[in-house]
Parts: sequence; C-alpha cells; structure tokens
Amino acid sequence: MAQKRRTKFEQRFEQFIVNLLRVGVILATTLVLVGGILYLIRHGTEVPNYQFFRGEPAEFRTPAGVKTSILSGRNRGIIQLGLLLLIATPVVRVVFSLLAFMRLKDYTYVIVTLIVLVGLIYSLIGGNF
Repeated sequence: MAQKRRTKFEQRFEQFIVNLLRVGVILATTLVLVGGILYLIRHGTEVPNYQFFRGEPAEFRTPAGVKTSILSGRNRGIIQLGLLLLIATPVVRVVFSLLAFMRLKDYTYVIVTLIVLVGLIYSLIGGNF
C-alpha cells in the first residue's frame, strides 16, 4: 500500500509539535524541581503532622492564585506553576492540531480534534458548568 507523501507544512507542523511538547515538559519539570528544592530548603526539617488532613489551600486552585503565590515568594507556587504548565502542554498541542487540520481542510480530523478539546476542557473545569 502506497503511503501519502507529506507536505512541507505537515513536516514543519510535526516538528513544531515535537518541540512544543519537549519544551513544555522540560520547562514544567524544571519549575517543579526548582520549586521543590526551594521548598525543601525552607521546610525540609519540619515534621509533618499526619493526624489531620489538610487539602490544597484555595490559593493554589486557580491560575490567579498561583500567580499571587509566586509573586509573594511562596515556593509551593512555583511547584504549582510547573504542574499547571505540564497540564497545559497537551491542551495547547490539541489546539494547534485543530488549527493545522483546519488549514489542511481535513474536516474529519477537525471534528475529532474538537471532540478531544471539548473533553479536555470539560475535564479540567471539572464538569461544573
């Protein structure tokens, strides 16, 4: 069976996606590592109290709260930013894929990619519409 030859646009787009994912994961990992090291430098000798469960503070549950936390010098904010970036990387990849499929006028993949994007957004929002 003969394979369809890829256009220059498709080749450049594939390389762009590879680089996007690579940079996103490396940057997210670096942020989490740096934030974790800074957090351990400051809190590494504290003894945790496991008698009571304390969930994630409200300030870390939104991007605006993470930004405020980082600007106020809290190391956990850096860790949370890295995690947000790690979550955002594949979502951005799907958005760029959607744009590429629209440019190629490949409407089957446009529909499939839209379904994937809606599913991702729905799961990130938590189904709270």
